Amino acid sequence: MKKSELLFSFLLVPLDFLMIVLAGISSYYLRYAEFVQGVRPVIFNLPFDNYLKVLFAIAFLWLIVFSFSGLYNIRGPKRLAREIYRVILACSTGFMLIVILIFIRRELFDSRFIILTSWILAIIYISIARGIIRYIQRALFRKDVGVHKVVLVGNSKTTDTLIYEFSTSKNSGYEVVKRLRNFDGDSLQELEELLKTKEVDEIIQSDPNLSKAETLRLYDFADDHHLTFKYAADLLGTKVLQTEVNEIAGIPIVEVKKTPLEGWGRIIKRIMDVILSLLFLLIFSPLMIVSALLVKIGSQGPVFYKNLRIGKDGKSFKLYKFRSMLLQYCTGEEYASDTAQEYEKELIKTQNTKSGPIYKIANDPRVTKVGKFIRRWSIDELPQLFNVLSGSMSIVGPRPHQPREVAKYELHHKKLLTIKPGITGMAQISGRSDLTFEEEVKIDTYYVENWSLLLDFSVLLRTPVAVLRSRKAE
Repeated sequence: MKKSELLFSFLLVPLDFLMIVLAGISSYYLRYAEFVQGVRPVIFNLPFDNYLKVLFAIAFLWLIVFSFSGLYNIRGPKRLAREIYRVILACSTGFMLIVILIFIRRELFDSRFIILTSWILAIIYISIARGIIRYIQRALFRKDVGVHKVVLVGNSKTTDTLIYEFSTSKNSGYEVVKRLRNFDGDSLQELEELLKTKEVDEIIQSDPNLSKAETLRLYDFADDHHLTFKYAADLLGTKVLQTEVNEIAGIPIVEVKKTPLEGWGRIIKRIMDVILSLLFLLIFSPLMIVSALLVKIGSQGPVFYKNLRIGKDGKSFKLYKFRSMLLQYCTGEEYASDTAQEYEKELIKTQNTKSGPIYKIANDPRVTKVGKFIRRWSIDELPQLFNVLSGSMSIVGPRPHQPREVAKYELHHKKLLTIKPGITGMAQISGRSDLTFEEEVKIDTYYVENWSLLLDFSVLLRTPVAVLRSRKAE
């Protein structure tokens, strides 16, 4: 563990305490502000000295909750989205503890406004403070302070991807000091010599196809030299399985779960889909109205475009989009002509930039001027919020594909049909439409097999950045 990580982890405790206290003080003075009293006058007596004593006790209690929530676990570089998610959960748990205390001792607090505002401000303040700490930590990474020095062992595309990621992103907190294509006797000796001259913190086995003997030798080497050992799993070659053991007639029966998104997870995700889709429809309604007008004015035809897609369990559904093509070239609709379909097939043959089952037509001549704009900023996908409300899609999930694309799926591709497709997803934020199909499948398969609310939260936070990232309209 790097000393800088220990220092930052230690600083988080007093920093969180200060932010909680600051949130409480801000809420107190906000309640006594004139504009708030103009709406709801203060009819209680809550001296600041007494309030501050209670606030310190609550802040200390919240730190204990934060600790149990894993906010002070000392790890290497981790995602800010995951940290903010934990902050929200921890603050909400602390909030519920206050509610319980109020129920037990009604005289403890006299203002529900202060309690609610403190909860909201605590989330904001702590998230900002931890964001600043993360910014400082990344700034130090760029100065080579606290960077993990790693040795990558493998001769796979995964190894090349990690090398590219670590070398191009100074914020990753990792630096590759050596790459070994295998771990035979010569490689072992080479690594021995390297440790004499350079600092090494971790060994990452980035090729899952190393022999068992090489893997054991590598693990023993890392253990012997007190180095952290990590490995990257091949999500297509290695099945990441969720299992559940039940007893039937005294015999343990193991059920293989395709995804954690079952039972209560499925119920919670559906509730979140409905809430978020309604919220996003409210937020984006002005933009959707303007877009609809532009589509209507820009070319003849309906505002919406319905395209047949394949969803959960291979069931088909109509996906809604703002129409971005000239009406006579729209396919997948009832009014689509044979000429339009033949023209599309010809474009796929001559201008397709994708390989595998899916296609992407470069410089598509069928797209209108308005269509290019709304595709560039993914505005054309906003009507899919109605698909989410109807239950055919989710906010977060694998990318939905057309029937002719799904018909070309190989066996491992069908894993994507285990859950509902999404408006956004891990593949979309990882490369939008610029990923190869196999890369997209690999990422979405990981999502299917490792779903969690935290993962959804992370994808949602990263979606605006992915939309803003430069990409040519399809």
